[in-house]
Amino acid sequence: MSMESHLAELERRHRALEREIEEAINHPSTDTVVLASLKRRKLQIKDEITRLRAPTIH
Repeated sequence: MSMESHLAELERRHRALEREIEEAINHPSTDTVVLASLKRRKLQIKDEITRLRAPTIH
């Protein structure tokens, strides 16, 4: 998998989690633990995207 396709997949997953979080927030019976888990996964993906886009130091 090329770097570009890997980043595109991470961005797709990030957007999907954003939608899932919005749905969970709007659903009154959503467990806060589930919501926290979704947010944590989204942040991990964002951190990975940021890390991969950062210039490497040799």
